[in-house]
This record gives sequence, C-alpha cells and structure tokens, in this order.
Amino acid sequence: MEEAIDAASSNTEILSISDPTMLANVLTDGVKKTISDSRVKVTYEPGFVLAAHPAMPEIPPEQLAAMIKGTVKVEILEGNIGYLKIQHIIGEEMAQKVGPLLLEYIWDKILPTSAMILDFRSTVSGELSGIPYIVSYFTDPEPLIHIDSVYDRTADLTIELWSMPTLLGTRYGTSKPLIILTSKDTLGIAEDVAYCLKNLKRATIVGENTAGGTVKMSKIKVADTDFYVTVPVAKSINPITGKSWEINGVAPDVDVDAENALDAAIAIIKLRSQIPALAQVAA
Repeated sequence: MEEAIDAASSNTEILSISDPTMLANVLTDGVKKTISDSRVKVTYEPGFVLAAHPAMPEIPPEQLAAMIKGTVKVEILEGNIGYLKIQHIIGEEMAQKVGPLLLEYIWDKILPTSAMILDFRSTVSGELSGIPYIVSYFTDPEPLIHIDSVYDRTADLTIELWSMPTLLGTRYGTSKPLIILTSKDTLGIAEDVAYCLKNLKRATIVGENTAGGTVKMSKIKVADTDFYVTVPVAKSINPITGKSWEINGVAPDVDVDAENALDAAIAIIKLRSQIPALAQVAA
C-alpha cells in the first residue's frame, strides 16, 4: 500500500481531480488493482464520526425475538424438507438473550424434518461468535472440533473457534442432508459458516461463488481530511485446509445461478433420498 501511495503521489492526473467523491472512486480503483484486494476502498464522507460499537440496549427478550424473526424465514417444504433463510447471523450475547424463544418459534419447527436447506444468498452481516453456534447444531457434541482460527490484527491475537459441547435445544445431527445456498452477495460471517461446514464434509454448497469478504472490517480516517479507507483487519484460516475463503470466496459444490439454487437443492435432496432404493433394486 505504501508503494501504491508513492506511485499515486506523482500522478498529476489524480491530483487534478477536483470532485472529492470522484477522487475517492479513482483511488479505490487504483488501490484494488495494485494490491489485488477488492475489499479495500476509499470513501469521501464529510461529517462522518467514527463511533465505538454501542452496547446492546436493554430490550425485552420477546421484542428482540420479534426483531430477529423479521430477518429469518422458516418453511417446511414438500418432502419434509426444512427451509431456513437467514439475513443476519446473531452472536453469543444475542443468542443467550433470545435463545429459548428462537427455539420455540424457529428451531423446533425445523428439527423434525428429514433434510434442511440453509439459505445464505442474502446473508451479508453477522457476529463472529455466532459461527460456533450454527456449526455445532450440525455436528456431534464429542469430540470437539476446531472450526476456525481468526487472527485479529488490531489486537494481535488469534482466536480459535471450537464446536460447542452443549447447546440450547437439540442438535440437527450429522446424518440428515444439509444444503447451503449461496450467491455472489453472500458475505462475511455467512461465508465462514459455509466454508467450515463444507470442509467438515457436513454440507453441500449450491449456488454461486460467494463475495470473498472478511470477518472484520475497519474504517480509518486519512489524516485531517474527510477521506476514509476501509480495510479488513482480521483473517480467517481454516484448520482443515490451511487456507482462507477471503478475497476468493467460497466455491459451490454445485454451480448454479442464485435464483435457481433452491430448485437445484430440492432436486438434489430428492435424488439422494432415492439412492438407497435404487441401490437395492440394482443389487
């Protein structure tokens, strides 16, 4: 990045751009080409105030559950297939507050199904602490599994995420089919969950290659100006692959347009349910 800044300093064409928003866009394009990281961007935001992450307000659990249900869609599809569409992955703090209510209104409806489809096609936000919660519902309680390692550059710490031995409610288990739907808009924490379950051989990914985001971004003010640089400040390293899903995204097992992913997932589940009978006939 220092080399990119040095190169830009001598670029008289950039220096002559008078519109600050246009200048920010040009700088963003230049930085992306130089360091090959689409997550980094420069913005012009006069009046923006960098604020600390606010503490969760004291909202009654029933009201919180109602808010969360507005970001979750639950259906039981034909063939006893559970369908769960999630727009935001909640973290540990929120799960502790509203967990019992979510079990009653959402999870208990899905649990008796014979297969599940997790729809992450429009999931663009979430909390890091929510990753072990979701993954653990589709794994065994023992032995514990090292799910992910996240290096946080701002704190210079590596956080290890492990499966959880105890959970609210009953696990979905490891034997019933699980398919995760993705799109080019699937971002951040949802990408991590999909990558973990894919490499644990627990889920089949159907849809498009994901966005290739990160688990944590930070916005940095550029000197005494109204320009800001947004950069990733943490990195996820999967303990199974030794690699990260960031930048390149999560590749689907079945590559299909996002709008057709649900139909493809249903077809896959139906085909898998017929395999035992077909094998018996063949024998």
